[in-house]
Amino acid sequence: MNGREKGLAEGILYTDFYQLTMAQLYFRAGLHEKPVQFEYFFRNYPAYDSHQAGYCIHAGLEWLVNWMCQVRVTSKETEYLRQQTGRGGKPLFQDDFLEWLEDQGDFSRLSLQAVPEGRVVHPNVPLAVVNGPCAMAQILESSLLNHLNYQTLIATKASRIRDASSGGLVIDFGMRRGQGLGANAGARAALIGGARFSSNTGLSSVMGVPPKGTHAHSMVQAFMALGQGELGAFRAYAAVYPDDCLLLVDTIDTLGSGVPNAITVFRELRKKGHQPFGIRLDSGDLAYLSIQAAKMLDDAGFPDTTIVLSNKLDELVIWQIVSQIRKESPRYGIDPEKLISRLAYGVGTRLITSQGDAALDGVYKLTAVQDQGEWVPAIKLSESIGKIINPGDKGVWRVYDQREEATADLICRGDEDPRKESSLTLCHPTDPSVRRTVPRERISSLEPLLVDVLKEGNLVYEFPSLEQIRKRRDADLARLDSGVKRLINPHRYHISLSRRLWELKEKLIQEQRSSK
Repeated sequence: MNGREKGLAEGILYTDFYQLTMAQLYFRAGLHEKPVQFEYFFRNYPAYDSHQAGYCIHAGLEWLVNWMCQVRVTSKETEYLRQQTGRGGKPLFQDDFLEWLEDQGDFSRLSLQAVPEGRVVHPNVPLAVVNGPCAMAQILESSLLNHLNYQTLIATKASRIRDASSGGLVIDFGMRRGQGLGANAGARAALIGGARFSSNTGLSSVMGVPPKGTHAHSMVQAFMALGQGELGAFRAYAAVYPDDCLLLVDTIDTLGSGVPNAITVFRELRKKGHQPFGIRLDSGDLAYLSIQAAKMLDDAGFPDTTIVLSNKLDELVIWQIVSQIRKESPRYGIDPEKLISRLAYGVGTRLITSQGDAALDGVYKLTAVQDQGEWVPAIKLSESIGKIINPGDKGVWRVYDQREEATADLICRGDEDPRKESSLTLCHPTDPSVRRTVPRERISSLEPLLVDVLKEGNLVYEFPSLEQIRKRRDADLARLDSGVKRLINPHRYHISLSRRLWELKEKLIQEQRSSK
């Protein structure tokens, strides 16, 4: 792909074709400049075959906004669109629309509110709210979904993996199994969600963290083929990286040669004044091998060396490894918690592809249209009651109970401030029989989740550093009930509507159904 092709593929035409045909329809109907509001939310937590997440970690916002601020329609885009024809051979796009698009085709008149990256988020809660001219708000849809869905999906997986590791060090090893350049977005999301480091060198540079890695099996194979053996390979690696010596010990026989040869090299390094870093296990029964390797390293006088595990890891595999170590290591005289604390996890394929559920079902829906200076709520009905959107301009508030833990996310009408209420009525989004009234004294605090990011194309938000995002993530997770964070069968977190929003939704549903 040459430079021109890259510009077309990754610029403002990085959208589905129907967004452009819809934009022309709005132009023909005189609606292209009419202010509208769209909302982004996801409908369900990721479900990984036998288990499902109980929360998500929001990610992707900064890259979305950077893209929005950089792209616009130019003559290159309109030249391409002018060549598109319908089934009858006539041009699909007319000159007057293309002239308008070349003149007004950017996102400089859109405003954006969003939940900051790193925050714990839940289904059906608006995570991004777009206001502005109808045609350009429509064109934005596909790229917005592409940026936010994938990174939120991977950040969520990384958070669960980190939780399963009992606080262990998680490293993203997924680049080689990622989908093209999507591996960059995946690595970024992994660093936001739970991975401390990544093997992706370029992305690590962008994110301000040092890249991490070990060595390849091929190095040991090459030295073996040349008659110098595994020990020769380890010595060569140690000579080049004496203070960062992490040896991959399973090329031949993990316990029979790999660990013993690593210990030999570690002793040689120590005599030269260097502190060995550790070993990596990439095959076999990782829990059993971790215990045995730890015992061998401890007996040799290296009790603090790191043991990195890799090979088809995910949250359930790591959870099983940790559980097995807690059960079996005492019989070998190994302190299980000390061993768990020295483990690190290189997680690749199952993280970067979110194996088990490879897509987040995020959607972008029209919720309001401005008419004669007034916002008119919009609603979309569905055969599935769970897919009926919550209409109108809205605010989102996190409700904290007397324990200072998050107990519900409350979706209100835009002009509501629940902090002023003496009690809160929390309505189930779809079941009118399920609601509860919570006295204000049983609520420790209420927090608005949406922040202003863009105002008519102008950036009004300072994007936080990676460490700031991680602190925000950790603060949210610390205030989330432990049952919601369970890897299997998590407790259901409550998403509620205010009474006023519920009544508006019910009124519009009845009006739509009666107008058929």
